[in-house]
Amino acid sequence: LAKPVYIIQVSVGNHQWTVKHRYSDFHDLHEKLVSEKKIDKNLLPPKKIIGKNSKSLVEKRQKELEIYLQTLLLKFPVTAPKVLSHFLHFHLYEINGITAALAEELFHKGEQLLMAGEVFTIRPLQLYAVTQQLLQGKPTCANGDAKTDLGHILDFTCRLKYLKVTGTGGPFGTSNIQEHLLPFDLSIFKSLHQIEISHCGGKLIKGLTSSKHTLATLSVRFSATSMKEILVPEASEFDQWEPEDALDNSNCPVTAIIPTWRTLTTLDMSHNSISEIDDSVKLIPKIEFLDLSHNGVSLVENLQHLYNLVHLDLSYNKLTSLEGVHTKLGNIKTLNLAGNQLERLCGLNKLYSLVNLDLSNNKIEQIDEVKNIGNLPCLEKVMLSSNPLSIIPDYRTKVLAQFGDRASEVCLDNIVTTEKELDTVEVLKAIQKAKEVKYKLSNSDKKISEDSRLTAASSKSNCSSLTVRPSSPSLPRPVSSSQGNHVCIVLLEIKILSGFGFCLIEKCSSICIVGEDFIPI
Repeated sequence: LAKPVYIIQVSVGNHQWTVKHRYSDFHDLHEKLVSEKKIDKNLLPPKKIIGKNSKSLVEKRQKELEIYLQTLLLKFPVTAPKVLSHFLHFHLYEINGITAALAEELFHKGEQLLMAGEVFTIRPLQLYAVTQQLLQGKPTCANGDAKTDLGHILDFTCRLKYLKVTGTGGPFGTSNIQEHLLPFDLSIFKSLHQIEISHCGGKLIKGLTSSKHTLATLSVRFSATSMKEILVPEASEFDQWEPEDALDNSNCPVTAIIPTWRTLTTLDMSHNSISEIDDSVKLIPKIEFLDLSHNGVSLVENLQHLYNLVHLDLSYNKLTSLEGVHTKLGNIKTLNLAGNQLERLCGLNKLYSLVNLDLSNNKIEQIDEVKNIGNLPCLEKVMLSSNPLSIIPDYRTKVLAQFGDRASEVCLDNIVTTEKELDTVEVLKAIQKAKEVKYKLSNSDKKISEDSRLTAASSKSNCSSLTVRPSSPSLPRPVSSSQGNHVCIVLLEIKILSGFGFCLIEKCSSICIVGEDFIPI
């Protein structure tokens, strides 16, 4: 028969968790406590041989083991011994146990981690425990073990450069603890160059701004509802604020001057619930890489404050228009707009420094929309896959033809352009030019026809009042045809359709038209 497993439910304040142990685990715990802490060796219920797995015995032993654990906790009211702490998973879920375990880990490995320059990963629950310990003002070494002194944590955090804070989307482990609901303070970190935060409560993060003078890379994912709550959390305390560098240019009364993130060049706030690019971006003037993908942004705004921005990811948002976007993204080189609701590209035609552009998974239907990016001089890579236009026959060559002489320099949908495609592109370009010439000629013929009609009407009106004879001696007589029919036109600019065998006569002093010939006078 399988040995029974006892499920222990532990409660500390509002936090609860469960631990599973067999009787043999209790026995091992008891042996260590007898050896290390000199507790009564008869305190643990004895091991039964006969009928040891019967239901009645298991229930009786369950009650006895519960009394045993409660007695141990009464014997150690301040700090549980390490062996008991681990047995009840205090090192995973309880504040004192968590900080003691972290301090001991850093006592052994902290210096090595700092020397290696590695990213140190910590849980929101651990940061919460450290924060609570500091708030309580208790001795930094409550259990008398120098290895678990809180000072080891504080010394490590002062010098750490690369930090990763990773929580969970739901309850942590076997507990009811929701890590994204735990507040914690990051001001204990004094030298951070890079920090990654995920599955935490953005509004509950304190002390992040204390790293403004050192932080170069910041990533906050699955945590924030706005950019402002991360970049300028103190904004909620003031009616009006301005970044310190912009104060001289502001005519508005301000109640607070906020220092900028002077060293921050990379910001990743993807996979959040951000609905707008708010004015907090004024505080990150040195940003070069900005990732706002997988949010709910519907408008490109406020980015004109980021003069150094060269890489922008706005993929999988709610963008429907790019109108005027060039006024916000003057020096952009890489732009990812995949997974939005774009139908037109009319706002991209002046992004002259653009090199890489991703427009896949949008709603672009017309090949003509590609003309908006066809004349961008630096564009090298374009993604248009998974748009309605991508199912058009000869889609690739028709798109490449929009780039004219630069077709061979453009990589479409991560596929290198072939010689065969380039040949087809040349044919399409020739056809297009022919159409343009034909269109121009057609417009020219229409204009000639219209002018001729107007001129003929004007000529008829003028001639009805003219005499056949010269009006002055300087004007010779018109020459008559054999039939004697003639028309005299004086000082007119005449356009006559070639279909009647006539030609264009400009600014003649006088002309006599006979049949299908013309005779200058």
